Amino acid sequence: MRPARGSPDTRSGVRWGMRLTLNIDASPLRRWHLLLIERLETISGLDLSISLPETDLPDQSGLGPLFRVEGLLHNLRSDGLFARASRAEVTVATDRPMDESDLVLDLGDGRASVPGRRWTLHVDGDAGEGALVAALLAGRMPLVELKEGGALIAAGRPGTEYGRILLATLDDVLSRVVTLIVSAVSGGRLRVPTLPPTEAEQAAAVPQAGIAQTVVKAGFSKAIELVYRSCFHAPHWRVGWRRLDGPDLFALKRHPDSGWTDLPDDGTRFYADPFPILHEGKLTLFVEDFVHATGKGIISAVEFGPDGPLGAPEPVFEQPGHLSYPFVFARDGEVWMIPESCSAGRVDLFRATAFPGGWVKEATLIEGVTASDATLVERDGLWWLFATVRDGGGSFSDALHLWSAPDFRGPWTAHPRNPVLIDIASARPAGQMVIRDGELLRPVQDCRQGYGKALGIARVTRLDGEGFAQEVETIIEAGGPLWPGRRLHSLNSAGGFEFIDGSAMVRRNPLARRKPAAVLASS
Repeated sequence: MRPARGSPDTRSGVRWGMRLTLNIDASPLRRWHLLLIERLETISGLDLSISLPETDLPDQSGLGPLFRVEGLLHNLRSDGLFARASRAEVTVATDRPMDESDLVLDLGDGRASVPGRRWTLHVDGDAGEGALVAALLAGRMPLVELKEGGALIAAGRPGTEYGRILLATLDDVLSRVVTLIVSAVSGGRLRVPTLPPTEAEQAAAVPQAGIAQTVVKAGFSKAIELVYRSCFHAPHWRVGWRRLDGPDLFALKRHPDSGWTDLPDDGTRFYADPFPILHEGKLTLFVEDFVHATGKGIISAVEFGPDGPLGAPEPVFEQPGHLSYPFVFARDGEVWMIPESCSAGRVDLFRATAFPGGWVKEATLIEGVTASDATLVERDGLWWLFATVRDGGGSFSDALHLWSAPDFRGPWTAHPRNPVLIDIASARPAGQMVIRDGELLRPVQDCRQGYGKALGIARVTRLDGEGFAQEVETIIEAGGPLWPGRRLHSLNSAGGFEFIDGSAMVRRNPLARRKPAAVLASS
């Protein structure tokens, strides 16, 4: 039996039969509008329509030349979410007057006269798609908000892995804008933590460049990239370690004065995602081991003694697909691992039968998701799984999803508010969570200026079946003498050692297979 009109529908957060109109008055109909309609139509009880200008508006963004150049340079199609769409593709009513709607979702510039309740979409405080384009051209990952008058309905910081390519960046950001809107209409009230700006972000906060200048810059950047990739392995990560003779990074909230020691590689491969575990009195470090010649990651491990690694990492786990982020933990007298294998569309649990190798699959914890960096924590008798999820589009790093279970083997239940956070600066996990003075701290990746650019430490202030919240306490950046380079990506510790990782420049060298290549920590 359907609830009466106007009564709450607990499945969707909307009133049954609620009339929602999308108002598009200041831009052409675009493909992201069609995606939004498609997603909104899945919400039970929602009566959806769209209000369009009487005639098709010209595209005044001026981005056509840039998109053509980027498409040629990066082999990208130009029919992404920012591309124009045809009115014939609209699948909902277009003739309902806005004054007959219960709520108008205004996707224009906010100047239209709209009767009744209205939500407006703001980008860095301004309404309209021009504000979004301006932010991205200036190199910023913008704050996106839905507001009703002056009241905040929902907020998020969408992101991208393609910060220098506007055509791809717009696709990622618009895809996550759709996620945010659908969450809000369904009853979610997403928020983002306040963040101190990084030095890189402050440097990027410059006035918007002209389109012609941006086109020239795109060509120049691609030329630099081609030269770089012909001379250096890209990317090339490196692991840093140190003995814990004092406070760790959770307490210091900055790099230690002693700096870090690199885990050496031979230049033909890189090591990343360091996860240590103390097992049977021995400290073993697991890493992603990426061989440049194959373009594929496996999991390798090396034992640590009192003075550091006892040799080089050796392969212990390989599958047909790429593996990384070897989240290892001990429980019930066994050692378990949840490696990232997002290309497989699931999260799998493995058990070591001949530690540090002999990994056998025990269970599939979650299926049908593109989940990155799955991280477990046990809290108040309940297990929680954190991961960022790409729901068919958008960044791999900005939408945090949660699952809970009575046991780490499952069964796992998705959080009803997923995604619980949209934030390119603090959503993606960056290592094991820790409990300090009864509070849960989680390392997070700050990808505002690119994937793995900085490390944040967030304090979880709410974690339950109804919601999630966190506060970012500090952001630790790469660069400088204590951790040279341009990236800082993860944080873990065990057995009296602490580990991070970041980037390096390694020259392509045919002799690198016989002797270590020159490594410069300035990538």
